[in-house]
Amino acid sequence: MTTLPGQAPVAPPAPRHPLDPEPVRSTKARAVFALGLIGALTGFFVGGLVPSTIAVILARQARREAHASGGYLTGGDWLRRGERMAWTGLVLAAVAVVAALVIGVVRLADGPFGHDYAPNID
Repeated sequence: MTTLPGQAPVAPPAPRHPLDPEPVRSTKARAVFALGLIGALTGFFVGGLVPSTIAVILARQARREAHASGGYLTGGDWLRRGERMAWTGLVLAAVAVVAALVIGVVRLADGPFGHDYAPNID
């Protein structure tokens, strides 16, 4: 095979040892993506707090397992996307809680203070 000047020569891939495992997608990466999606979709309703928290914890475990596997566990893209969505769900839940607190404080401040007596009582 001839190559053009400046083009890198094509090298055959390094031979694999017969006992090496096949690269496989991490099942935890799929779970992180699914939980992150559920958390992002339901985050504003505060129901996304639980799946988002579980997704963040699983993402940490999946990242540790992928590092220990030496490259035989794949699914890093799914893991990153799921983790981003999980953090989005957590932020949305926090925004919903803060908004509810602000609305509650404003409504409480709007109410009458003290006792509301009838007009014929001094």
